This record gives sequence, C-alpha cells and structure tokens, in this order.
Amino acid sequence: MNRIYKDFLFDKHILIGKHKVEDEEIKFATFFSLLRLYGIRITKGEEYLSQEMILYTAEMLGKNVSMPFYKGFPKTVRSLSRRKLLFDQLFAYARTYGVGHFMGKEVHSVFEDEFKTKSMNEATEIRDFIIISEEEANEMLCETAREFLLSTRPLSTSNYEVVKNVILDLDPKITEIASKNTAVKLLRDTRDMRFADHLYLSDVIRFLDELTHYEYDKAPMNKLNLKNQDRKFITALIDRLFFLDKCDIRTCFEKKKIWNGLLHHIHFKPKTEKEREFVNAIRSDKNLSVNSEFEKLMEEGNIGGAVDCLKKNKGASALLRNMNYILSRCNSPKEVEYVFENMETKNPIVLMQLLIQYSNFKDKRGARSFKFTKYNELLVHDETKLEVQKRRSYITKEQADILVYKMRENLRAIYKCKLGKVYIDKEMENYALPIQDTTTQSGFGVLTRGSRIAIGETKKLRAFTYWEKVNDIDLSVFGLDENGYQTEFSWRNMYKKQSEAITYSGDQVRGFNGGSEYFDIDLEKFRAEYPTIKYLLFCDNVYSGIHFNDCFCRAGYMLRDIEDSGKVYEPKTVDSAFKIDCESTFAYLFGLDLNKNEFIWLNMARQSESRIAGDNTMAFLIDYFNVTEVLNMKNFFEMLATEVVEDVRDADVIVTNKKISDKEIAEDAQIIREYDVEKMLALMN
Repeated sequence: MNRIYKDFLFDKHILIGKHKVEDEEIKFATFFSLLRLYGIRITKGEEYLSQEMILYTAEMLGKNVSMPFYKGFPKTVRSLSRRKLLFDQLFAYARTYGVGHFMGKEVHSVFEDEFKTKSMNEATEIRDFIIISEEEANEMLCETAREFLLSTRPLSTSNYEVVKNVILDLDPKITEIASKNTAVKLLRDTRDMRFADHLYLSDVIRFLDELTHYEYDKAPMNKLNLKNQDRKFITALIDRLFFLDKCDIRTCFEKKKIWNGLLHHIHFKPKTEKEREFVNAIRSDKNLSVNSEFEKLMEEGNIGGAVDCLKKNKGASALLRNMNYILSRCNSPKEVEYVFENMETKNPIVLMQLLIQYSNFKDKRGARSFKFTKYNELLVHDETKLEVQKRRSYITKEQADILVYKMRENLRAIYKCKLGKVYIDKEMENYALPIQDTTTQSGFGVLTRGSRIAIGETKKLRAFTYWEKVNDIDLSVFGLDENGYQTEFSWRNMYKKQSEAITYSGDQVRGFNGGSEYFDIDLEKFRAEYPTIKYLLFCDNVYSGIHFNDCFCRAGYMLRDIEDSGKVYEPKTVDSAFKIDCESTFAYLFGLDLNKNEFIWLNMARQSESRIAGDNTMAFLIDYFNVTEVLNMKNFFEMLATEVVEDVRDADVIVTNKKISDKEIAEDAQIIREYDVEKMLALMN
C-alpha cells in the first residue's frame, strides 16, 4: 500500500494489516512491544498484528534519534559554567564552519561529565489504535477524499497529496470539488479535463499561476515562456470552459493585463462568436470588472450603490471582506445601517474567519501585521510608518462588536439543526476548527491551529527537532510580553541563559547524518525567572540555507516529568512528531501560554529564506492564541445539533477524543474526534 496512506491513517490512530497472522506468539510479542515501547494499545484488529508494525511505528515516532550536542541533557548541561558552554559552542563552530568539516558525525561537548541514563519509569498516557485491512483502508480513504473535496478551503499540502493519490490509485466517484484551488491543483497534476468542469474561465489565470510557480521555477507571469504542450493544454482548457458556458467574463477583467499576455503568448484563435467577443473585450481599453465599478461608486461617495454592486455581482462574502473599507467611508448612520442590513451571507467559512478577526479587534491606530497564504506558505506584511499615516480604513470598537454579533447570528442560522442528537465532550472546547490550515505540516499528534492542551503541574515541556541530509537546523524559543516585545532563547545566547527554568541541549552543527536539538521548559520556574513574558513561541529554521523539503526534518514535543527519567528522546512520551516539508527555511511550531499553563498549536510554514529565527517579528502570532475562546469544536457542534444530549447512548453523533466502546453507543452513531479534519471540513461547508 502507498506509504502516504499508511502515514495519513497512522495520524488517526489506525494501522493497516496486509493479512491475518496465525502465529499467536508473534501477535502477542507485537502487541506487548507496541504497548511497552510506544504506549500504543491495540483495541481492534489484533488478528493483523505483525512485527513490521513495530518497525513502522519506530520510524513514525523516532525510535533511533541521534544524540544532541550535550548527551546528558538536561542534567549535565546545567553543571557547566558559562565559559565552558561558550567554549564548547565556539570549538564546534571552528571545526565545522572554520575548517569546513561539515558532513561528519555529530559533535559533542568537550567538557561534559560522564553520566548514566536512568531506566524509563515516567507515567505515560496509553494511546488506543486499531488495525484494519487494506480493503477497509481503501474504502475509508475514498470516503475521506470525497469529504476533503466538499471543503471550499484550500487543502494543506499533505492532505492534498492524499486526495490526489486516492483519485489516481482508487478512482473514487467524485461528484463535487468545492474548492477551486483544489480543482486547479488536480488539473495541473493530472492534466485530466474532468477537473475543469469544476472551474470557471477566470480560474485559467489561477491555473497559470500554479503552473509557472511549480513547473517553471517560479517564473513571473509577465515573462511567460511556456512549452508548446502547455500552450495547447491551456487553449483546450479555454475552449472547454466556453463550451460548458462557464464564462465569468467580468471576473476575468480583474486580471485583464495577464489575460492579454496569455492570449498573445498561446496564439489563441477564437473558434466561436463568444470567444471572439471575449478576446476583443480583453484587448480593448475598457475595464468591465466588478472591482472597477465598485471603486468608482466608492469614489463618488455612493455607499449604497457600492454595496449593491458587490452583493449582486460577487455575493455578500465580498462585501464582508471589504467591511473596514466601506464602513470607514460612510457619512451617516443610515449608510452604516444599510451596510449592516446587507451583510448576511451563506458562506460560513468567510463568517468564521472574520468572526475571529473582529473578535480580536483593538481600537488602535498603530502598525498592523497582515497575514496571507500563498502556495501553502504564510506571508506576513508589517505596515510601514508611511502606510499607517495614509491609512483611512478605521472602524470603531462598537462597529466591530455589531459585526461580531451579526456574524454569530448568521452562522447559527446557516448551521441550525443540520445534525440530529449530538453528545459533545466538554474538552472539545479546547480544539479549534480547521479554518486556515493550508500551511500546516502533517504528522502524529498534529492539532488544528489554535488548539490548546493543559500541561500538568508535575510536567515540563520538551520541544525537539531532529534531521538528516543537512548540517544545521536550529530550534529556537522566543518570549513575548503583552506589548509584543521579543526575548530570544537560541544558539546565539543560551550559553548565558541556561537554568532550571529553560535548558537547551546545545547547537548541533554537524548533523548531516543525524542531528537533534531540544529545549526543556519548566513553566513554574520560567514564570518566576521571567515574570514579564506572557507567551513562548517555538520555531525551526535551516541555518544551512536549503529548504526543509530538500532534507529530512521532524519536530514535536514531549510532556516529561519535572525530574525526568530515561533517554533524552523517549518515543513513549512523544505527544506529537510531525515532518516539516515546506519550500522554505522557516517554520513556526507551537507556543505556550504561561498564564494558563497551556500548550498552543501553531504549525505554520512561513515563506522565507531567513537562516536565523530572530530576524522575523512574531507578535502577530498572538492572534492565533485565543481562537478557541471565539470559536471551537464545542461551539460548532452546538450550532449543528438539533439537540445536545448528556448521554452518549442517546446520540446520533458523538464528539469526543475519549475511548468509546461500540457497546456504549447506538449502532449507527458516528464518532468525530479532533483529528477527523475531513469530516469537520465537510460539515463546515
């Protein structure tokens, strides 16, 4: 079976069995080994237990991770003086970067004392897995692909790869592709014109953008140099969309200049009267786009006309996305009221995104950070002083509160009674909805961005990263105070900041054949030592300069006892281990809320060539820290439920992460867990 399927299902606590095993000793040994080594208990499908599952699980959870710079971390590193810590670092750099010895074995401290590793005796949480046959897995994957395709949101790279491979390998019956982004990617990767049926003429430019980025080395679209086969394919795509009468010509005018260049480059010759009219219109001096009409009405001060223009031609969601701009230009309470009267939409995703944005509204006029997603990576733009001075789109806190109220009411109306009786575990209020997870990396224990996990008083958080095929990847931590001021904890300054509160394993600079780095955070001691720091942010960057997708790198965290036992890396204590596989040198991992003693999931690939983490501002990440206070899984399923029930036996849908026996629930009841992203995406849309 395709490895991508095995990894995807492993993240859902599912293993795949090739065939039933008759040997009882092998089954028992495998069952016991998974439980003892990894804390994994098989609750269903024991007849498929085989020894290869031990090796596969070891690979997924990192059984053989290379040693960090300080092999006795965290104990031995704390006994070294600041001078010795600095000398260790400089000596390692001299051997690696000074002499040029890059690709040898990992380097360790020259001062570190001998130490003995204790036996592992920390209490760990048991993780329940099931095993299913390949036939069952194929059925599940086909249903999963269909659910993903119901989402109007762009898929993360890993989820898209699952969908694409399922379509190519298993050919599931596809009736709907709600996201144009997904349809364009499938069209680009398969060149199957079936996927064009889910697009409109304006999406040809979206296809061209994807094509030039991924297959023409990010060539700008104003300097096209397409292969002849691609010119023919785009011509056929345009002809097909005209044949299907999917010609949103006014939207095409928003990219008029690019269309003009494309039609010239592919030597497009109209074959029908409709095509001829389109080509002539694009080549004329007129701009018939909705945006042009909207802007003209706004310049004239015709707020009502501008609102009507957007709503009629682009829908209320376009009105919502321009809300600040429109409200800030209103000259009377009557105009403001007209805007509010027309904001109701049937697009729940836009409502959710803006609900979170306006719930975090602060009535201030300082520089803002704008976040965008492009090619499944995060882009951040911080306003310049000049942009702040020229900005006119201000709204009041009162207006923002009205928007929040109306959006919540709109969402309740959209989702009302979509499901039957629903049981919702209270802990689901800690998990966010998958609204903006396109930049997310995949792996075991990955949560939706903004989700929170409580850290016990007797536990510390151990963040880790390990890698191969690259010499130097850096794990860093940044503290943020309530004003966004950053305090750096990294290879550059940890020689003078090591303590019981925060301990660093040392900078591993010769890790081509295997390197690793760690941070230990004792939350109670950290708060005492750094009382002004409110949040901690963890990130990875490739100091060697290559992109993450050109090497192998995993990151994650363990919750360890304050006085930990066992090895530095214990798979049994791993709560998450995910592969960083983005076309960038920089990724945000997760955060800590020091006031609430909670772990916060971030997991974002940032479009960057930065080799040093401290070069980027991170204050904008605080926007993700209170997502669950605004909207979470519990809120969402409360809106969907016809009735929220207290007993799982009465429920048609059960929303929980806890183990539920088939005997405890109705025969046809559906269980939804926080990692069932495809199910939530299908319900959200």
